[in-house]
Amino acid sequence: MEKEYFAHETAVIDDGCTIGAGSRIWHFSHIMTGSVLGKGCNIGQNVVISPGVVLGDNVKVQNNVSVYTGVTCGDDVFLGPSCVFTNVVNPRSAVCRRGEYARTRVGRGATVGANATVVCGHDIGEWAFIGAGAVITRDVPAYALVVGNPARQTGWMSRAGYRLEFAPDGTAVCPGTGEKYRLEDGKVTIMEHNN
Repeated sequence: MEKEYFAHETAVIDDGCTIGAGSRIWHFSHIMTGSVLGKGCNIGQNVVISPGVVLGDNVKVQNNVSVYTGVTCGDDVFLGPSCVFTNVVNPRSAVCRRGEYARTRVGRGATVGANATVVCGHDIGEWAFIGAGAVITRDVPAYALVVGNPARQTGWMSRAGYRLEFAPDGTAVCPGTGEKYRLEDGKVTIMEHNN
């Protein structure tokens, strides 16, 4: 049976992976046993996808990214170049903590910028935007824009990746798509979709 995905000849694909149709795996990447890649994913060069990792459909993983056991990414997630996830809060070489891996969930459509570090055990909400080099040490709300070390929220982003400016009535319009959003009780929701 012919595979429904592309893998560069230098990629290592362990037995026991699930790889969705139309996915592409590039140079020197390693997809480990028990990992799941959805349809239409793009795995850049020198990427490690560890056992038990789940990537939804259309996930883009740029070069030099490490996605360790315990991480789940929803559909349409973007993982920028050289970003990294951890899976143990207190690692020690002399102490085996394989049974202590913490989980991290990245919501649909979220972006994790280049060189960002996601400390394990935190959820990143859907459509959140993690700036380049940020260090995530707490949960990130849906649609939030966070930057810095440790990361702090500095605003809100639309599904299309534009900064949202909320009016006094709690509404904002995406300057790129015209979609309308509401900010209420510290949470952003979309009011209108343009598909």
